[in-house]
Amino acid sequence: MSLNDWLRNAWLVEHKTSPEEIDELLGIADRDMKECQTTGLCQDWRLAIAYNAALQSATAALAASGYRAAREGHHYRIIQSLAFTIGADMDLIAKFDGFRKKRNISDYERSGSISVQEAGEMFVLARTLRKAVAQWLKKNHPRLLKK
Repeated sequence: MSLNDWLRNAWLVEHKTSPEEIDELLGIADRDMKECQTTGLCQDWRLAIAYNAALQSATAALAASGYRAAREGHHYRIIQSLAFTIGADMDLIAKFDGFRKKRNISDYERSGSISVQEAGEMFVLARTLRKAVAQWLKKNHPRLLKK
């Protein structure tokens, strides 16, 4: 499987990005990593905000690769695409996808289901992914980084 195979399956759409778009996506990731540390937030929100930070970093990597996820299952596809974009290992991808499921439960089914530890782990994953995407962009797509 490759991103081109995903395109043929209509899981992705071709996308031409720009340094401005990449900067905006990473800016959202940075904002959300800061905001999820706000004192007084419940753990559900902390995890959801950190999750969004990680998702924006992964979206930037996918955009830099020339794609965006199709609407159906787009969070799942963005997360899984990390294997093809930045070469993320399956442990990181599995952990991120597990947090996707937890976030869905806390957003749509049951409040108070996220622990302090889970919210903290999601933050660490978001921070790790943000750094990895920045390094990957610098090495593979430096023209997409604003000076």
